[in-house]
Amino acid sequence: MQEKKLREKTIVVIGGSSGIGLSVAQKAHEFGANIVLTSRDLSKAKSVADTIGAHVKGYALDVSDELAVNDFFESFETIDHIYVAAGSTKLGSLSEGSLEENMETFNIRLLGSLRVVRAAVGKIPALGSVTFTGGVSTDRPIAGAWVSGLGTAAAEQFARVLVMEFPNIRFNAVSPGYTDTPLWDSIMGTDKNEILATIAATLPVKKIASPEEVAAAVLFMMSNQSITGEVIHVDGGARLI
Repeated sequence: MQEKKLREKTIVVIGGSSGIGLSVAQKAHEFGANIVLTSRDLSKAKSVADTIGAHVKGYALDVSDELAVNDFFESFETIDHIYVAAGSTKLGSLSEGSLEENMETFNIRLLGSLRVVRAAVGKIPALGSVTFTGGVSTDRPIAGAWVSGLGTAAAEQFARVLVMEFPNIRFNAVSPGYTDTPLWDSIMGTDKNEILATIAATLPVKKIASPEEVAAAVLFMMSNQSITGEVIHVDGGARLI
């Protein structure tokens, strides 16, 4: 059913050169969709697009640049689905450093997502969709990751409030738990595998989600035209413990 619904559809993946975004692009391509993926690094975007296969294009895009976002979407006639994977976080106490610097990654995620919607909304047909990326930190915040908690909560709230603004378009969010992606390489360093294994042992399913499992939820929301304003959790039960 998913394959039939997504075949020959135009899907834009914002932040599609690694992690969950890359998995979404790869799987949607297997379903016969026409993929456009973005990265802040043009060479990386093009290289990744080439490795996925035909009908995949890679472009540079910085969602913090409103003019660049507007110019990027201006070139499209129609976009059936968008997945916003772009985003990062900052760790540290609220009382440390400058508030403006601490909030920079949150603001990029918040305003970047809204810039994408503003620029693309006129290109999306009825029952097309935009999917955002939330996270388990919305329900299970931890000390030192308050920026992440705010960011994921905002992304999930987009899935609800934007339905009321543009009811002809479907807005949803995927909420991953800890997922084995390159995002954690810079945060956990060489201890990444050990840390993730320790976390996995605490989960009901006793495993860390793969990017492919999270991507499957994203594609499900794209292909099911009766889903809007929803958040699908792919966290192994993390928010229940």
